[in-house]
Amino acid sequence: MNKELIKHALDQFEKVILEQLKRIESINGVEDFIDYGVLDKIVIGVCGGDGIGPIITEEAKRILEFLLIDEEKEGKVCFKTIDGLTIENRANAGKAIPEEVLTELKSCQVILKGPTTTPEAGDRWPNIESANVVMRKELDLFANVRPVKVPIEGIDWTFFRENTEGAYALGSKGIHVNDDLAIDFTVATTEGTRRIARLAYEFAKKNNKNKVSIITKANVIKTTDGKFLNICKEIGKEYPQIDTDHWYIDITTAKLIDKKRRKDFRVFILPNLYGDILTDEAAEFQGGVGTAGSANIGKRYAMFEAIHGSAPRMIKEGRGKYADPCSMLRAAGMLLSHIGYKEKADQLDKALDICMFSEKRIAITGRDTGCTCREFGDYVMETIQKL
Repeated sequence: MNKELIKHALDQFEKVILEQLKRIESINGVEDFIDYGVLDKIVIGVCGGDGIGPIITEEAKRILEFLLIDEEKEGKVCFKTIDGLTIENRANAGKAIPEEVLTELKSCQVILKGPTTTPEAGDRWPNIESANVVMRKELDLFANVRPVKVPIEGIDWTFFRENTEGAYALGSKGIHVNDDLAIDFTVATTEGTRRIARLAYEFAKKNNKNKVSIITKANVIKTTDGKFLNICKEIGKEYPQIDTDHWYIDITTAKLIDKKRRKDFRVFILPNLYGDILTDEAAEFQGGVGTAGSANIGKRYAMFEAIHGSAPRMIKEGRGKYADPCSMLRAAGMLLSHIGYKEKADQLDKALDICMFSEKRIAITGRDTGCTCREFGDYVMETIQKL
C-alpha cells in the first residue's frame, strides 16, 4: 500500500474539513433576513450569463422596467448591468466568478441572473467550478425555491432545495487518489439544515399548505442524509398544524407521475442533488424547464434565475433570438414578490398564464416557426396592460 498516496488524500480531506468548519462559523454569525421595506433604494443586478442567457435576461429586465417604471423614476429601485459571467471571461480568469464580477454582485441586494455554462470533462474549457454553485456559496444563498403549478392536474408544489451543502457544495473538492480510485464528498451541517427546514415550514404556515415532505436517501446515505432527515423532523414538530412525511428520492420521482398520489404533495424539503433532479422532473408538468423560474434566497442577498442551461447549440445554430424567455419571466415575477411588489408579481404571473396556456395568440418554438423572444415579451406586456 502506497503510504504517500494515502497521506496526500488525507491532507486534502483535512483541508475540506477545515473549510467546512470555517463555513459553519460564518453561517452561525449571519443576522436575520434583510428588510426591503426599510431600504432607500433596492439595487437589482442584471447578469446575463452566456449562451442564450443575455437574450432572455434582457427581455426579463425590459418587462421589470415596464412594471417598475414609476418606482425607478422615484429612485426606489435601480437596475445595474453586470457583465463578466461569460464562459470565455471565466475561463480566461481561471475562476467560476472573477473577483471584480463578485464585487459587483455583492453591491446589489437582488440579482436577476441568466444561465451560465459549466465546463464538462473533455470539453475545451478549463475545469472551473459552476458559477451557480460559487455564487450560492459566496452570497450564502442557502434556499433554492422552485414553484410548480398545474391547477387542472391538481398540482401545487413548492420545492425548498438546500443550496450550499450536499453533494454540490464539494463538487470540485474530490480526491483522485490514483488512476484507479476517485472519491467525492457530501456534507450536511446542523444550522445549514435547520435554516432550510424552517424556511420551508414557515412558507407552508404562511401560505396555508397542509403538508411538508422531506426527501432523502437516508436508508443508504445514512450519515449526511440521516442528519438532514432527523433535523427536518425536529423542526417539523414545532409546526403541529402541518403534516410531515418522509419519502426516499427514488420512489418520489415515481410518485410525481402517479396521478392520484401526486395531488397529495405540497411543500418539499430536499438536499441539493435530489432537489436539482426532482425540480427538473416537476417542471415538465407545466411545460418543461423553459417555463420554470427559480429563487435563490439568503439572509443578505437573493438571486433569481431560469432553471435551464445556456443552450449554446441555439447560439451556434443562429437561433438565439427565438429563445424562450418564460423561465426568466417567471423568475422576474418571483423577484418582484420577494422585494415587496406582490401585486405586480401577480400581474406578471397572470399575464404569463394567459400567454403560455389559455390564449396562446403567439407561441415560442425555439425556431423561426414561432415568435422571437422580444415578440413574446411584447405580447406579455400587452397582456398586462389589458388586465
